[in-house]
Amino acid sequence: MWEIFNGTLVNTGTVALGTCLGLAIGPVIPERFQHIVLTCLGLITIMLGVDAGPMTMQSVVREFGAGIPTYGARVGLVVIASLIVGALIGTALKLHERLEGLGEMIHRRFGGADEASSGNEDHAAARRFAEGFLTASVIFCVGPLTLLGCLQNGASGDPTLLYIKAVLDGFCSMALAATLGWGVAMSIVTVLVFQGGLSLVAYAFAGGLPPLSQDLMNVVGGLMLLATALSLLDIRKIPVANLLPGLFLPPLIVWGVESMWPGLLM
Repeated sequence: MWEIFNGTLVNTGTVALGTCLGLAIGPVIPERFQHIVLTCLGLITIMLGVDAGPMTMQSVVREFGAGIPTYGARVGLVVIASLIVGALIGTALKLHERLEGLGEMIHRRFGGADEASSGNEDHAAARRFAEGFLTASVIFCVGPLTLLGCLQNGASGDPTLLYIKAVLDGFCSMALAATLGWGVAMSIVTVLVFQGGLSLVAYAFAGGLPPLSQDLMNVVGGLMLLATALSLLDIRKIPVANLLPGLFLPPLIVWGVESMWPGLLM
């Protein structure tokens, strides 16, 4: 089983180490520096989102739709349908509110809330904890390195991509923890469960997911990263967790379309 989960375990280790370092240096960093670090993380997240979203979409059109004028619109509709339907499912299930509530519950249980502090202060701290948990979870678990790394690790036992991701996540977790606090530490559980689950699925169904479906999942993930960046930059607070079901819809939509109209997408 080590060959299936080694990349994920190393990744959780680097996130844990980075979080500990970030929590150690966070209190000594002036607030104005914390703000600029968070802004830089938002800009970096935009870059990652563009690379995973629009850039991957261009690659899909070049690879699968060469010579087909309407192919970009076809795969674009798959992405739109995945994002909208996924957002409707997530909103109906109240995923963002539930995850925020989970973060606040964990903060109240283990955060050592001071009984002498006001209710507003404690609520603000709980919301900050939940923000750190959700932001870190999305950044660490959505993106091409996550999907491709888990598929490669589970299907062939090669953890190379996840090792690269582990190094990047280690530095990112340090910056996030220094600015958003110890809610980032809870993302370790998310990484372990999400990436471990993907690797296990890849092991069970090695080679079962078409490259087109993988690429379109990355495109949807890139759009989620862009939504996270808007929240980090305080441009607009988007309930990103409500979008998560859309990440898993492209394979189902591609399969359904190809079943009814063979050759339309692949």
